[in-house]
Amino acid sequence: MNIIVCVKQVIDPEAPPASFKIDTASNRAEMKGASPVIDPYGEYAVEAALKLKDAGGGKVTVMSLGVNLLREVVKKPLAMGADELILLEDEVFANCDTWLTAQALALAIKKKGDFDLILCGREASDTNAGQTGPIIAEILGIPCVILARKLESGDKTIKVERVNSSGYDVIESSLPAVITVSNEIGQARYPTIKGIMAAKKIEPIIWKSTDIGYDGNTKRTKLQKLFQPVHEAKCEFAAGETPEEMAVNLAVKLREAKIL
Repeated sequence: MNIIVCVKQVIDPEAPPASFKIDTASNRAEMKGASPVIDPYGEYAVEAALKLKDAGGGKVTVMSLGVNLLREVVKKPLAMGADELILLEDEVFANCDTWLTAQALALAIKKKGDFDLILCGREASDTNAGQTGPIIAEILGIPCVILARKLESGDKTIKVERVNSSGYDVIESSLPAVITVSNEIGQARYPTIKGIMAAKKIEPIIWKSTDIGYDGNTKRTKLQKLFQPVHEAKCEFAAGETPEEMAVNLAVKLREAKIL
């Protein structure tokens, strides 16, 4: 099975708020003092692909789109066990919305060809949109199943356990197809020393926008404002001479605040 996994380089979602800086002029977030990472759900998608490869063989190709992609970051899927890395790296991708990102990835997937399955994370940690995978499927005209927690390949089919609010559904789809993967797939494997050394020897394939026929059509969404929310906390003490008096004063304050 030939599998393509789409991953994204993002600001580390585990970094402290002080590491973030908002450029109000460009409506973009920047990091200081912390390195970007592969989106966590993208790592789950890589793990799902590697599990399928372990079970039945095949090839795993990873694709990532962006500007100034750090090689030590985007090569992590190779260190985990992926076979090939294609980077869509061009200044015209700097301000892509979800639609343009999915369009560029779909064009690259068409250029790559010879694929059975496309895997994406269920959503990216920087936007939480969860739209890229379904849009790729729509552009390519192939089935899409979201929120996968388990995958099992068959003869030109894929069986998916899809997470829902009360458990999971079991869906069988024809191939090729797009599947978005959730964290229920299981912890992504850690790169081994051998994998890291092997990844260093693999040079990524670089495609510019012109290589895939990307024309940068108009965005379909517009970001109005990007900002960090301000969280304020105020503490009041329920004073009293005795524990009983403190309890009464606390109850009064809670009632005044309409909590009781």
